[in-house]
Amino acid sequence: MQNISVIGAGTMGNGIAHVFAQKGFTVQLIDTQSHQLEKALKTIELNLDRQINKGVLTAEDKKATLEAITTTTDLAAGVEDAHLVVEAATENTEIKLSIFRQLDQLAPASAILASNTSSISITRIGSVTKRPQSVVGLHFMNPVPVMKLVEIINGYATDKSVTTQMVGLTEKLGKTPCVVNDYPGFIANRILMPMINEAIYSLYEGVAGVRDIDTVMKLGMAHPMGPLQLADFIGLDVCLSILRVLQDGFGQPKYAPCPLLVNMVTAGALGIKSGEGFYEYKTGSKDGNKELRVSPRFS
Repeated sequence: MQNISVIGAGTMGNGIAHVFAQKGFTVQLIDTQSHQLEKALKTIELNLDRQINKGVLTAEDKKATLEAITTTTDLAAGVEDAHLVVEAATENTEIKLSIFRQLDQLAPASAILASNTSSISITRIGSVTKRPQSVVGLHFMNPVPVMKLVEIINGYATDKSVTTQMVGLTEKLGKTPCVVNDYPGFIANRILMPMINEAIYSLYEGVAGVRDIDTVMKLGMAHPMGPLQLADFIGLDVCLSILRVLQDGFGQPKYAPCPLLVNMVTAGALGIKSGEGFYEYKTGSKDGNKELRVSPRFS
């Protein structure tokens, strides 16, 4: 398994392309927008430079990694020789289903089709193809070049041999695979999102302020980032979408998103990506910046 096609050149897609190329795989990075592909290559180069500055990579490694990545806006051309396709498009069910319908027609019959979805059913994604046994979830964590975990999600029809291959592949990337079954939220978000939602409820109900809630979880529970700052980092719109998947999937009120979260997303306060969430962000600011200011709305 040498030829990897990655669909989507956003934050997750460029990170996935980066780690595969760095480990010697041939990567086709695909996006509908050429400017997004150009931006992705610049991001990958910057992240490689950071690795060089940390002493974990050489200039020769950087050159080889960048040479292993080619880009295209042509989906058919991008997947025609793929052994594995990793879809990392927007976390939207209809968009993903549309992509997989096309992949089923365009990718080689022997290719494994994977989704980087953080919450959408792999079984449902596989059901729109004629090869559900070859459809699997590969949920990388953000930032992909740094985070070790990969959730490997078995759809109802995923063949065991496909899962075994994905376990071996993620280990070759230097990642730690964890195999889970296809139920709402998988494991990572089934546990994480209710915690974030409860933190938002605690703010909404006036139990404590933004910084105090985050400090309790950082100092008391040894979390590297508080849940409200983490929500900003993930994107409040993404958090809301995943909570709705959990609520719809389980039909239990405990997964109902906090009204404050709903209002913030409706108002366009999405966290880092919009410049404001529970904290304020300046363009180019680092997520872990100790000088982060709490949004005036919560001061």
